Amino acid sequence: MELTWYGHSCVRISERNMATVVCDPFDTDSVGFSSLKLKADIVTISHDSPGHNHLEGVKGEPFIIKGPGEYEIGGVFITGATDKRRKNASNEEDKPRNTIYVIEYNGINIAHMGNIDVVPSQNDIESLGPINIALIPVGGKSSVNAAKAVEIVSLLDPQIVIPIHYGMDQSKIELDSVEKFSKEMGVTSTPPIDVLKLNGSKDLPQETQVIILTPKS
Repeated sequence: MELTWYGHSCVRISERNMATVVCDPFDTDSVGFSSLKLKADIVTISHDSPGHNHLEGVKGEPFIIKGPGEYEIGGVFITGATDKRRKNASNEEDKPRNTIYVIEYNGINIAHMGNIDVVPSQNDIESLGPINIALIPVGGKSSVNAAKAVEIVSLLDPQIVIPIHYGMDQSKIELDSVEKFSKEMGVTSTPPIDVLKLNGSKDLPQETQVIILTPKS
């Protein structure tokens, strides 16, 4: 399995002879980073905003998932769960609903937390099932900040944490840096890698490990 980050909250997950999934494709005019030129069999949208729903950035005729439900496509199992604890807005109808997706590839469960902005309850976390890899926003503003992201990590207890949705030179949105999250986690920042590659669950670490990815241009 290969997991590639393209910036903001957009990732591509692929495995030989299985469907390819792209999560939260973005509009580069809105958030920055390089324009997306992706192909996928499945696209998941966590919520309806330009930084997360730019379907024009994905070629082909992918199956689009925009909310809760259970899906099985091309050997990939996907469960979408509504984020029930969104912060109150002055007008709730103006606040897009967030969907958390759990994507299973050959027994490895990947949770894409979307634009989660409140630490979930223990019951909500348990309803997701065991999580091996967690993609968690850490940059604050519209999503959880570094401290709350660490709380979510503690609840999920994944083997691998991949921070997303944080500030970089390529960003047009002002967000906190990933270093703030690393400090909150109490880990020393390690050099970023281009792609996370796993040859099955045997490659998962025994203890929680933070992996920083370089956004693919």
